[in-house]
Amino acid sequence: MKRGRGLWLYVAAMGPGLIAAAAGNDAGGVATYASAGAQFAYRTLFLMVLIGIAYVVVQEMVARLAAHTGKGLVALIREEFSLRWTAFGVICFAIANVGLVVTEFAGISTAFSLFGVSRYISVPVAAVAIWALVLFGSYRYAERVFLILTVVFIAYPIAAVLGHPNWSKVVDQAALPHFIASKSFLLLAVALIGTTITPYIQLYEGGAIVDKGIGPDEYKYQRVDAIIGAIAAIFVSIAIIVATAAVLGGTGPLQSAAQAAHALRPLAGPAAEALFGLGLLGASALAAAVVPLSTSYALAEALGFERSVSRNFRQAPVFLGIFSAQMLIGAAVVLVPGNLIHLIVSTQVLEGIITPLTLGFVLVLANRRSLLGTAANGPVARWLGGVSVVGVGAFASVLVVLTVLGWFGVH
Repeated sequence: MKRGRGLWLYVAAMGPGLIAAAAGNDAGGVATYASAGAQFAYRTLFLMVLIGIAYVVVQEMVARLAAHTGKGLVALIREEFSLRWTAFGVICFAIANVGLVVTEFAGISTAFSLFGVSRYISVPVAAVAIWALVLFGSYRYAERVFLILTVVFIAYPIAAVLGHPNWSKVVDQAALPHFIASKSFLLLAVALIGTTITPYIQLYEGGAIVDKGIGPDEYKYQRVDAIIGAIAAIFVSIAIIVATAAVLGGTGPLQSAAQAAHALRPLAGPAAEALFGLGLLGASALAAAVVPLSTSYALAEALGFERSVSRNFRQAPVFLGIFSAQMLIGAAVVLVPGNLIHLIVSTQVLEGIITPLTLGFVLVLANRRSLLGTAANGPVARWLGGVSVVGVGAFASVLVVLTVLGWFGVH
């Protein structure tokens, strides 16, 4: 009986970690992982293993913070840090999330382009539909539909096997570093970090655990959810890289969604583009609603304003105004002529630069015994967390330095 009850508690706790991890495989994630496979074949696999370790460590710390304090990440930052640090953190979260909104609308446009629909039609229609759905419709029902559509990305692990990759290279380059000393490789490395350990995922996971009412007694079950979710997300990410590398490896930067869809041909044949398009549409539409909502919640909470999707504009003008502004900005930026795949990857680079700040907040909070007591990080967790933050920060810092030097003609 006890064993059966324990299993049920594990199942009941499942959700926040798995959903947060799945959110990483949105438009930005798929485009960035596919670009890595197309441009550098299997050379980024070792980096993904390191990112995966950092991802597991971070997700576990966020889950522990939420379960033991009953508060989300933004609320903890507001209470534990100075007003200046809180304002700086919230602004960075907002910038990162606006970049994500742009990415999701780019994903919607890219998905519709596979069916011959112009971005100048698909993006405005999608923006108005998602905006109206959140404000006036049944958002929960639409969320379920979007989640069902994203299930098609499970096809990538199968496509990776059917694509007959060079398994000896896969194992070798996943176990040992095969980095390339170039700015393009560094850019993609930072983009991989940004799209995998994105601030939005940490904000969502912490908030979802609090909303679910998971406390210290249930934490051991939630910990399993967080770790399994992170491992599953990395597994799918690596599968996308391997599948794309097997079909397009070494051909150069990804230029279109059709190329990304081509990696599914070993599995789906001529239907690969349609399969990829449906999955990308579902993932992008879901995130295009959730990401700006998470920003609205964070900013409204920090400023002390009313925050609820059940309120109208008169009752919650700041909350709904922030949401609407993000939708407008995201859609407008995507309508500017240009290569959407390049735009998506570039926004993930921005995420990668901001990510070290998020990880720094999480690590400091998880280390504080005044906040968590005996649940605070032990020596091993402190060491792993510190290495993760320093490693991610180092990649981002080198990229920033090279970019600034480039402004002065130094290459």
